[in-house]
Amino acid sequence: MSSTELSGVGSAAAAAEPKVQAVRVAEGEALRTVMLPGLRLSVRSRPPAGAGLPPALYVHGLGGSSLNWSELMARLEGDVDGEAVDLPGFGASPPPEDGDYSITGHARAVIRLLDEGGRGPAHLLGNSLGGAVCTRIAAVRPDLVRSLTLVSPALPELRVQRSAVPTALLAVPGAVGVFRRLTQGWTAEQRTLSVLALCYGDPARVTEEGLRHAVQEMERRLQLPYFWEVMARSARGIVDAYTLGGQHGLWRQAERVLAPTLLVYGTRDRLVSYRMARKAAAAFPDSRLLTLPEAGHVAMMEYPETVAQAVRELIDDCGGG
Repeated sequence: MSSTELSGVGSAAAAAEPKVQAVRVAEGEALRTVMLPGLRLSVRSRPPAGAGLPPALYVHGLGGSSLNWSELMARLEGDVDGEAVDLPGFGASPPPEDGDYSITGHARAVIRLLDEGGRGPAHLLGNSLGGAVCTRIAAVRPDLVRSLTLVSPALPELRVQRSAVPTALLAVPGAVGVFRRLTQGWTAEQRTLSVLALCYGDPARVTEEGLRHAVQEMERRLQLPYFWEVMARSARGIVDAYTLGGQHGLWRQAERVLAPTLLVYGTRDRLVSYRMARKAAAAFPDSRLLTLPEAGHVAMMEYPETVAQAVRELIDDCGGG
């Protein structure tokens, strides 16, 4: 098992991948690849502002990547030694050899990353799908988690919002093919604007530069032959997790989380209903709730400074480490 710079990967698997444009690396960031049996994970990082800072790991949501955390990572570089992972099949991480995109499969990949790097216990931060993944990790491997920050976590809802139905339908066999045919004439910019309208409470908060970068990333993703399959199978993994009961149910696992937990919900979230915030606050034993009235599904991108301050307070209450 080894870790290598992204530009220097020389494996046969890398050689077999399609040639697409490079993943964007923001100023002050670095990308590396971590090689694990059956997995190759791309990890984004920022040099910590000081020595001895506690480790943190950021986990993105469905259709996202480690880029979703760049703004928050920059604001927390004086508080944590932060890394953001591209889950298998997302960002610059190729699909896993076993094709497992379930919540458990993604959680297993993150656990292996933490174990390989010896970075546990870490401050774990997850958004949407990543929030469900982090909840499972905190329940089954409490030794790896110092604190938990969940931004609009994808925890089971009995009544899914109407605006979230199209995303949920990605899990239905054949639905991706229908969607691709219906949108085959869409440009990368049209697709990006559609995603931003769904994820942001106010899409006007996206700067011209931010939109340009988002369109470039959408163009890159559409070049990947496995993009739609990964989306569909990961969406199916979320739906499957929603139907699990007993000890493996996400709400039951939330009740077993020992780590101090920060829950961040936006009242304009079109994918995870704000009405779940109170249920989550009651489920996690040691939790605090941050409500952002104008935020949507990606509060760490919409209001990074506000979220960063809440995370700092959580870390301070953990003894600063």
